[in-house]
Amino acid sequence: MGADPLWTGYRHREIDAAGWMTFWRLDPREQSFALTDWVGVPDRPGHRLWSRAATPAGVRAAWLTSAATVSLEIRAELDIYSLIAPVDFLVDGVLHARRPVEAGEQRITVELPPGPVRLEIWLPQAGAIGVRAVLFDGEAEPQPPVGPRWITYGSSITQCTGAYGPSETWPALVAREHGWDLVALGFAGECHLDPIAARTIRDTPARLITLCLGINIYGGETFSGRTLPGQVESFVATVRDGHPHTPIVVITPLHAPNVEGKPNALGLTLDDVRACVELGARALGDPELQLIDGRTVLSIEEAQALYVDDLHPGPEGYRLIGERLAPLLTLPL
Repeated sequence: MGADPLWTGYRHREIDAAGWMTFWRLDPREQSFALTDWVGVPDRPGHRLWSRAATPAGVRAAWLTSAATVSLEIRAELDIYSLIAPVDFLVDGVLHARRPVEAGEQRITVELPPGPVRLEIWLPQAGAIGVRAVLFDGEAEPQPPVGPRWITYGSSITQCTGAYGPSETWPALVAREHGWDLVALGFAGECHLDPIAARTIRDTPARLITLCLGINIYGGETFSGRTLPGQVESFVATVRDGHPHTPIVVITPLHAPNVEGKPNALGLTLDDVRACVELGARALGDPELQLIDGRTVLSIEEAQALYVDDLHPGPEGYRLIGERLAPLLTLPL
C-alpha cells in the first residue's frame, strides 16, 4: 500500500506528467538561471548551481510501520555528476540497508525487521534524482520531521558527494546525533554567496544556521581581497534580516594541504580568504555570530591522510568532520 511521504529538507517540489518528483533545495520558480551560468569555460556548463540545487542532498522522509517490505520508485541520471549516490534506509535511527542507484528508472525493495519501527529513507546526495512512489506491504504512517531546524550552507564539502551514503554526510551525522531537522544547502563548486542562497536561508525558519564559506571562492576566483569581505558582510546581513536572534556559525575553509600558500589568479591564498571571510563575518558586530577556523576541524596530517584529492575528504574524512563539529554546533538553552 502507498503512504504519502512527508519529505523534508527541500524548498520546492516539482512533479512531472509521469508523476516523478524533483526536490529543489533552492526554489527555481521565477528565477533567471542565466544569473549563475558559468560562461566561457567549455568544461563547466551553465546552470551548475541549479543542477546542484535539484539534487536531494539531505532530503528524507520517515514512517512508523509494521510492514515487512518497503519499495522506492526512483529515477536517476549522472547529469553533471561523476557518480550517483546510494539510498539509505534507517530503522530506529540506525542504518538498516544501503542500496546502490543505477542510471534510469528502477524500484528498490528492502525487507524490514518486525515492527512497529521508525523507517527513514534518505535520498542520494549526488546525481539527478526523481522519486515517484514509496510502497509498503503493510501499515505505514508518515511521520513529520522532528527537532529544531538547522540550515547549513556550503560547498562540495557540505554536499559530501563522496560520503558513504546520504545519512553519513557530515551534516547528516551532526543532525542525527543532535536530533535536528536538517536543511542541507551544500552545492558542490557553487558556494559563491549567491543572493538566492542568502534569501532562501533568510526566509526559512531555523534555530541554528551554519555558513561554510571560502573554498569555492578561492578555487573559482570569485572575489578579490577588495570585494570578498563586503560580500560576506552582505550575505550574513541578508540571513540575519530573517533571523534576528538565531545563532549563526561561520566556518572558514578547512586545511587543503596541497594548495595552502598558493595564490589564486586574484592573488589570494587560502589564508587570505580565511582572513577576508572572518573580516566580513565580524563586520556587523553580531553577538549571536560565532566563527570557527576551519583549520581546527582537521589537522594537516589528518587532511593528508583522509583527502581523496587536493580539497575533498573521503568517507572517513566526512565522518571525522561530523565528529569534530557535532560538539561545537549547539543550540542555546
